[in-house]
Amino acid sequence: MQAGLDAQGLPTALAITSAGDAITPRWMARVLPALAGPIDMPDKTTSEGLFDQLYGIPNQRIAHVATHSGVPVGYWRSVGHSHNAFFIESFIDELAHEARQDPVAFRLALLKDAPRHAAVLKLAADRGGWGKPLPAGRARGVALHESFGSIVAQVVEVSLVAGQPRVHRVVCAADVGTVVNPGIVAQQMEGGVMFGLGAALFQRIDIEASVVKQRNYPDYPMPKMIDTPRIETHLVASTRPPSGVGEPGTPPIAPALANALFALTGKRLRELPLKL
Repeated sequence: MQAGLDAQGLPTALAITSAGDAITPRWMARVLPALAGPIDMPDKTTSEGLFDQLYGIPNQRIAHVATHSGVPVGYWRSVGHSHNAFFIESFIDELAHEARQDPVAFRLALLKDAPRHAAVLKLAADRGGWGKPLPAGRARGVALHESFGSIVAQVVEVSLVAGQPRVHRVVCAADVGTVVNPGIVAQQMEGGVMFGLGAALFQRIDIEASVVKQRNYPDYPMPKMIDTPRIETHLVASTRPPSGVGEPGTPPIAPALANALFALTGKRLRELPLKL
């Protein structure tokens, strides 16, 4: 990712090149081999969250390089939005720091033509106490992402316990269209947050001598009750048709946590899981 900033610190150009294996053609090759060919077809899920990124940057070039690593890949909660939200929202935070601007104010300046996104971000910042003092040794981070028709912003509070990240609070604001059952929406957002936190903090796959090292959950830990932060969900009133709730809570959590850790430690973490 590369960007150029103007005299006011706002980006005038954005260039992104991602690389990764396609998901859908591999699935077809396993399940419907008669419809699969020798060359992978284009798969938008590998670049989703990047080619449709949210911010009003006038000059953009978004590219993707198809790879074939030989490692089986499959669908994950929020699919390409999961890792791509981590990349783009971490990068936006880096640009805000480079411009010496508040991360929320920087994003809002790029959302002048996106009032729905701005409203979600403002709600998360307001309910998350953005800009208000925190106890010593704590910091906040923020991230915003749209997936499956829903817009979600999250503010994360983090500290370090024995040198490891400890997430204390996650404030989640969402525009998911018309809400039929707010309790179910909140539960889905909580599940998405915890799924993403597990991947951000603990979970990795290592391949040694062509064999996956992690064999079961002792080697691939899931978040426990003691790891669970206080999670609050706030919904934006909307008359739009209902949109997704099962997956959109996952993409913002890893970048919001990484951005909070930068605010706390001054270290940029660009790989998952996050390791200080």
